[in-house]
Amino acid sequence: MPTYEYRCRACGSTFDVVRPMADAAAPASCPAGHDDTVKLLTTVGLTGGSSQPAGGGGGCCGGACGCG
Repeated sequence: MPTYEYRCRACGSTFDVVRPMADAAAPASCPAGHDDTVKLLTTVGLTGGSSQPAGGGGGCCGGACGCG
């Protein structure tokens, strides 16, 4: 299950909630009990399953600019 990061607007704490993707938009209370929270935009880093070798993203020095 994915982990979603939230920040409490009342106390400023940041906390994680593990829940199914179907519940991603559901509100979350902070550990201190405040309901005024906002879900933070997080990025997901995936590994494995890629057909590209590591470091071959195609940017500069990845082979696309001819410097490598």
